[in-house]
Amino acid sequence: MKTAVVTGASSGIGLSIVLNLAKKNWRVLCVGHSEANCEKARAHILKQVPMANMEWFWGELMNQSEVNRISSEVSDSIGAEGKIDVLINNAGAVRGWYMTTEEGYEQQFAINHLASFLLTYRLLPYIQSCGGKVIMTSSGSHKGIKIHWEDVMFSRRYNPLAAYKQSKLCGILFAKSLVEKNIKAYAVDPGLVCTDIGGKTASGLINAVWKCRRRRGITADKAAETYVYLCETDEKRLYYKNCRAGKYSSEVTQSNADRLFKLSEKLCGIEYQTREEEAT
Repeated sequence: MKTAVVTGASSGIGLSIVLNLAKKNWRVLCVGHSEANCEKARAHILKQVPMANMEWFWGELMNQSEVNRISSEVSDSIGAEGKIDVLINNAGAVRGWYMTTEEGYEQQFAINHLASFLLTYRLLPYIQSCGGKVIMTSSGSHKGIKIHWEDVMFSRRYNPLAAYKQSKLCGILFAKSLVEKNIKAYAVDPGLVCTDIGGKTASGLINAVWKCRRRRGITADKAAETYVYLCETDEKRLYYKNCRAGKYSSEVTQSNADRLFKLSEKLCGIEYQTREEEAT
């Protein structure tokens, strides 16, 4: 039986990913925001897949203490000899004003990038033990933005849309860094999806814009198809949409990926070391 870890699992795209993997007899370790949301999601899936093999964990992934706690709980569930065939870093957020985490980091950067970076680091031994893969949720909105190296948190002059777009560019750069380290990794552009992500903690204007745009969005089930496809196939490209390789920004360079990787290590207080690097 194959094992997947899915963040952002209690609603939207993540919930649809869990449902579809459960139908294919995967064991799914699901990470959601709150116990109440996870219980509701669990009941929803069991109605359709009564024998679904799931375990649920919850916490605020924007805070690194919570990422560390959840990764420890997931590790305990997997066991010393366990494996993770796929880690899907899908949890994300939209903010309409400047908000920080307990570490003082801008929340969109923290949730949409640093949480994935740190969780992958914590679970990497289980991924590498079976030649597993990592899938990031990105967005076509990453195009037309550059990393604001001089102020990645946008603390001097906050632009919530630019901060969101930058965080989605970070996801592709992180995937590129993992590939460079001989870890299978992909970034998925799910497209415009009819979910409520833009209305959870956003300002009135951004919330209104999101509601207008989501009317033209695809269903979460349709968006989940690309993730499930990548779970079951070994593709060679980096960026996917609608189960096909797509074009990404010219900002996705190895030099930018390396620079972001080092910055992320510093912000998370960690240092990645793959099995290949440990052997040298």
